[in-house]
Amino acid sequence: MIVGTAGHIDHGKTTLVKALTGTDADRLKEEKARGITIDLGFAYARFADEAITGFIDVPGHERFIHTMLAGAGGIDYALLVVAADDGIKPQTTEHLAILDLLGVSRGLVCITKADLAPPERLDELAEQIQLLLAPTTLKDIDILPVSAASGWNIDALKQRLADAERATTAASAEGRFRLAVDRSFTLSGAGTVVTGTVLSGSVAVGDRVTISPPGLSARIRSIHAQNQQAERGVAGQRCALNLAGEGISKDAITRGDMVLDPTLHAPTTRIDVELSVLDSEPKPLSDWFSARFHHASAETGARIVPLEGPVAPGSRGKVQLVLDRPIATTVGDRFILRDVSAQRTIGGGRLLDLRAPLRKRRTPERLSFLDAAALSDAGEALRAMLDTSPYLVDLQAFAQDRALSEAQLQSAITSAAAEIIESPSGRHALSAAHRQQFSDEVQTLLATFHADNPDLQGMGRERLRLQVTPRLPAPAFLTALRAEQAAGRIILEGAFVRVPGHEVRLTGQEEEIYGQILPFLQGEDRFRPFRVRDFAENLGLDEREIRRVLKLCARLGRLDQIRHDHFFTRQTTAEMVEIIRDVAAKTERGEFTAALFRDRVNNGRKVAIEILEFFDRQGITIRRGDLRRINPHRLDLYSGETESTAGVVSGKD
Repeated sequence: MIVGTAGHIDHGKTTLVKALTGTDADRLKEEKARGITIDLGFAYARFADEAITGFIDVPGHERFIHTMLAGAGGIDYALLVVAADDGIKPQTTEHLAILDLLGVSRGLVCITKADLAPPERLDELAEQIQLLLAPTTLKDIDILPVSAASGWNIDALKQRLADAERATTAASAEGRFRLAVDRSFTLSGAGTVVTGTVLSGSVAVGDRVTISPPGLSARIRSIHAQNQQAERGVAGQRCALNLAGEGISKDAITRGDMVLDPTLHAPTTRIDVELSVLDSEPKPLSDWFSARFHHASAETGARIVPLEGPVAPGSRGKVQLVLDRPIATTVGDRFILRDVSAQRTIGGGRLLDLRAPLRKRRTPERLSFLDAAALSDAGEALRAMLDTSPYLVDLQAFAQDRALSEAQLQSAITSAAAEIIESPSGRHALSAAHRQQFSDEVQTLLATFHADNPDLQGMGRERLRLQVTPRLPAPAFLTALRAEQAAGRIILEGAFVRVPGHEVRLTGQEEEIYGQILPFLQGEDRFRPFRVRDFAENLGLDEREIRRVLKLCARLGRLDQIRHDHFFTRQTTAEMVEIIRDVAAKTERGEFTAALFRDRVNNGRKVAIEILEFFDRQGITIRRGDLRRINPHRLDLYSGETESTAGVVSGKD
């Protein structure tokens, strides 16, 4: 269990921690000289069997509230300290408001210096404290008078802490590892050490981690968990990690950084949140209101963009936070906002979406999506998000933003009864209803297209993708279409899609003309085919009729019209794509010239350039100056119609 102190300056927080643990948490020379806590202090003690209770002692002075916030984010139990002689003071109220905004619900109020006050004063102060606690998450906690100087009730306090330690449920270590750094220093003979509270998951000696947002990679050399040497640190513990790696130093890692599982490294500067504004605020928060953002041990400037109108004092609303610098965080984490002059706490709340959009951020669809994302259970959130526009969830982003392990993600998928589409672009989830809607819309759109265009081979794949709901990324869309083809509902023909019953046929005379032309488009000269007028001269046919038949065959997918006068069979076009892939693969950077391609197909420079420009238009190749490279995302246009259709499975299986 991690216990955090809270309360006004000079109310005896550090003295009380020393009485409980035997450790003076004021470690800095200036702290001892001035007799006040300036930075976070730490101490440990055993109250319940072998369990180790950790204490974070925070400053009480108003100038150091930002430091208090750096320690308050990971506590399990609050020790709110009020001096009997001084009573409730400004930082008592502000610290309590912060604990309330952070959702801390377990704790105890200690009336310190209680041996110096008469019983009636203690009773009066207890009543005042109860009124102060009433509207907060700590409304049900007890009040205990103590004296660190005389030792009065210290044993009773230790027993309360022992009971709380036994009642503390071990935090789940199933999620991915995150530790909020509050100190970074160099230890002689060891190197760089960082300390902080483990917010989720676990880490072991030898594991690779990333320091975010800087993106430094490190290896765990050793671990101290709850002030003891350990092989593993888990969620809910205070840990010291000895790190090794290129660029790792005490100056490279600062308070506010996060040590985390490398898969979670995705710092952000734009976050949609649910914000509660304290009723002490003088006026509503409107567009571009400036504030200081506090999350875990991080602090940065922020601008507030309300999403549902100005947020009034004492109310709650959705807002977008635009941060001055990137931070590493997770959906569901708590945050605090203070004013830019660091004189008051404005409010706080929960993070809802780490990938907040710049545009269309206030639409009803967007606000409904945030309502879904606000659900704390991952499975319930996923189910709700799948029923909200855009009706599609990128599972990698979903798991990353919530620090979910693969097992937790699979559990959420099962709970949401989600359908999964796996493709080169990743895993995407949609509900069973929207998966069926997708299939139905494909059928409807193709039927309409065929009715309007009876002489065309089929509908362009990209055109179809942009009209179907939910709109899938191109690789996922192709995977879904292949599943539709495997079920016999559609036929894929290169870049075109049609229903099985639709077929455009040539007349007998047109087939005869095509049969005469085809031999000239195949064989050794397939990369150097005749022009239309050459066919007319060799076959003794009308040039306009030959051009009409060739264009009709191109619409049917038998041929590709490279230029006005040049046609290639679809098989030859696919063969040239493979040649281009081979040419590019043999160059140092995957870039090639027209001359390299021309030499492989052994045709003229002009025709080779015409062919490459055709591939440029289709997106197969990307040109920069005289060089081209392959676009791997478009190669499937000529990959054939017999590729695997696997990839669509049910999350219920």
